[in-house]
Amino acid sequence: MTTNQVGVVLVSHSALLAQGAAELAEQMCAGRAPIAFAGGTDDGRIGTSIALLEAAVRSVASEAGVLIIPDLGSSVLTSLTFLEDLDGEVKAVIADAPFVEGAVAAVVAAAAGLSLTDVAMAAEEARGQRKM
Repeated sequence: MTTNQVGVVLVSHSALLAQGAAELAEQMCAGRAPIAFAGGTDDGRIGTSIALLEAAVRSVASEAGVLIIPDLGSSVLTSLTFLEDLDGEVKAVIADAPFVEGAVAAVVAAAAGLSLTDVAMAAEEARGQRKM
C-alpha cells in the first residue's frame, strides 16, 4: 500500500459484522488498499464507539484521505460526531453507501489509486448494482 491511497473504514454496531465485511473487501482488492473497521462498543457490546472509530481512521489515514462507511442508525451519528471533532486533522468523508457492496467498491477504487471523491462515488454507486 502506498501512503497516498484513500483509506476505507467500516463502522458497524457489530464487531463481527465489521470485521467480516472488512475481510471480504480486503480479499476483493487483494490487500492493495488500506482498510480498517470499528465495530461494537469499547467493552465489546453491540453499539458504536468514537474511540474505536478514531483508532481505525488513524490506522489508514494518508494525505489522500479516509472514506468512512457506516452500517446504519447510530453508526452514522457516531461518524458525523467524529468528523465534527476532527478539526481538519485528517481529511475524511462519510459515504451513504450499502455496507458490504459499498465497502468492496470503495477498496477496489482505492486500490486503483482513485481520489477520495471518486472512491466515495464508487461506494455510493454500489447501491444501484443488481445482484441478478
